[in-house]
Amino acid sequence: MQRLDPKSTALVVVDIQERLAAEMPDGQMVELQRASKILLEAARLLGAPVLLTEQYPKGLGATLSDIRESAAGASAAVFEKTEFSACDALGFGEALEKTRARAAVVIGMESHVCVYQTVRDLVRRGLEVYVPIDGVTSRRDDHRETGLSLCEKAGATRTTAESTVFDWLRQASGPEFKQLSKLIR
Repeated sequence: MQRLDPKSTALVVVDIQERLAAEMPDGQMVELQRASKILLEAARLLGAPVLLTEQYPKGLGATLSDIRESAAGASAAVFEKTEFSACDALGFGEALEKTRARAAVVIGMESHVCVYQTVRDLVRRGLEVYVPIDGVTSRRDDHRETGLSLCEKAGATRTTAESTVFDWLRQASGPEFKQLSKLIR
């Protein structure tokens, strides 16, 4: 396992959409939104590429507004899809290749479907994949836990948003650290 470098780590945000979010457990949504905000701000400040997907937005709504705004600030590439794996979305693979990422951090919903299938495909593409446990959710706790286990079996590493950000930062100094540590508190 290598240290994560933000310039070679893609942040993949999977389907954090209005109608899906309304079905998720409240506590998990609070954690997911917090983790998303931290990771998207870190990506913006530190130069990590961001790829964001929306599963059938006509039916499931747009990405939550706060996440959409943070993603736009981080210059996220956005992909609409009907496929479960983000890797199967039109243009996603090409955009990922252009980032030259050697690693990916995957957040979103639902952990046992779209997150898991995306993680599995990213691992198959040769990326080192990390799944922040505070950055994923499913409608049911057992499905969330199963999704995390499946991600791990596929070759991903469980982590947290904070672990990822501090790995990207490398040290407790500088303006980026000061900005991000305020979000983390």
